[in-house]
Amino acid sequence: MQRYFLPPEQFQQATQTVTIEGDDGHHLQRVMRAQIGDEVICSNGVNREVRVRITELDKGRVIAEVVEELPMHAEAAVQVWVAQSLPKGDKMETVIQKGTEIGAARFLPFLSERTVVQYDAKKEAKRTERWQKIAKEAAEQAHRNRVPEVEGLHTWKQLLQRAKEADVAWICYEKEDGQQLKPAIRDAVAAGKLGSGKKVLLVVGPEGGFSEQEIQQAEEVGFRSVSLGARILRTETAAMVGLTCLFYETGEMGG
Repeated sequence: MQRYFLPPEQFQQATQTVTIEGDDGHHLQRVMRAQIGDEVICSNGVNREVRVRITELDKGRVIAEVVEELPMHAEAAVQVWVAQSLPKGDKMETVIQKGTEIGAARFLPFLSERTVVQYDAKKEAKRTERWQKIAKEAAEQAHRNRVPEVEGLHTWKQLLQRAKEADVAWICYEKEDGQQLKPAIRDAVAAGKLGSGKKVLLVVGPEGGFSEQEIQQAEEVGFRSVSLGARILRTETAAMVGLTCLFYETGEMGG
């Protein structure tokens, strides 16, 4: 069943109706060819998700009545924030789309020493808006209850400061020859750091990886460097592998 994330103000509690408009209303009418009587799922992305039946179709505007209140149990117990050093081309879009499908709660793009993408402040707001839209569409496709937030671009120093907000902070480092991610996850579970409501910050570097100085700086503020295995992964693959390993080990993927 088609799913839409809507602002809370489009849910009318008194009349038990929902208004679907803007891009979502256009998509429902023009792309999905919706008819009166069709049913879709609408979520406010916070605390309410409902199955609704369409009662009125107007130009770019759809009115639907609430048929059923639905439980919200599609989100992972552990909140995983993916910090991704800005990669080339459209790779960031892939990270956000696939990371959202897997279950990431937040994305933090950042600049690091070996980032090769040229930062353009004039394009920053528009680019972040596009990334947020990709997260919304991926969350709808994956039947999630919430849309991950895509934050604005961080500097390296700003990113390091975010470690204090997390219960666990890991930085993926291809030269790490001691700590693998799997035992690191199990140690964190045993220490009670990966229970319900806990936050994990998973940091992935650019195409050229992190410098030794950056790893040292990260470890000084509380990050722990971990390896994703013996093979070198592309930057857009690393976040997906890390997310999948984490959710598997914490029982979010049928474990």
